[in-house]
Amino acid sequence: MTQQNTRLGIALMVLTTFIFAVQDGLSRHLAENYSVFMVVMIRYWFFAAFVITIATRKAGGLRAAAATSQPLVQGFRGLLLAFEICVMVTGFVYLGLVESHAVFATYPLLVAALSGPVLGESVGWRRWLAIAIGFVGVLIILEPGFGVFSPYALIPLAAALMFALYGLLTRYVARKDSSATSFFWTGTTGAVAMTAIGIWFWEPMTAPDWGWMITLCLTGAAGHYTLIKVYEVAEASSVQPFAYLQLVFASTLGILVFGETIRLNVAIGVAIILCAGLFTLWRAQQQAQKG
Repeated sequence: MTQQNTRLGIALMVLTTFIFAVQDGLSRHLAENYSVFMVVMIRYWFFAAFVITIATRKAGGLRAAAATSQPLVQGFRGLLLAFEICVMVTGFVYLGLVESHAVFATYPLLVAALSGPVLGESVGWRRWLAIAIGFVGVLIILEPGFGVFSPYALIPLAAALMFALYGLLTRYVARKDSSATSFFWTGTTGAVAMTAIGIWFWEPMTAPDWGWMITLCLTGAAGHYTLIKVYEVAEASSVQPFAYLQLVFASTLGILVFGETIRLNVAIGVAIILCAGLFTLWRAQQQAQKG
């Protein structure tokens, strides 16, 4: 068993969020010029190859990694994540990195809200209050009723809902399956689904953009590898708050590389969402310690 090292875990989580933010920037660049389905499909080809390579190096090989008593749920998880990525990348194109991540930051609140109906967990009034406050932050970002409301603002909110459900289903299947099995199904089912869709949207890519595409694939593998290492060396509760740094890194890329700006209402809304999200994480940790 790997020895626990919280400081190393935090450092790896910071690195992971930075890698994923770079991945988001590359996805935005490529999706502005090519089909989202094609970009995600190629990304999944590399991801599936990475997952299969990892599986073959573990005891039992591919057969052990694929073994599950919950194939329908595992398959649905894989499809859900693939489609969530498509939705989120579409949000990058229409809204940019700053505002997409500002709204997507609600996913821990959605996890807390849905943990009752999906997993049968108890959600106390304090966390329900935090969830409600967090969604006040979302309303401040979206500004419904002020000027013309853009329906594109709902794209990252849909992605957050999908990702929250994916996270809850991951916890659900973990009751019977190992993380290696869930990882295998995530990569392979997503690759099959995206190939079935993305192949119809194939278009020629320039040599420089192939370079960016390869970099995107490498960052995807690197990010998942460092994330695996995070949870090998530290408890999830101690490193999870640092996952919010992806919002900071992605927003910085959006401003410096893509010329985006942060509107005052977005900054206020994000601050409210982050405070509410961190509170729900803290409450979950407190409940786990009592249990």
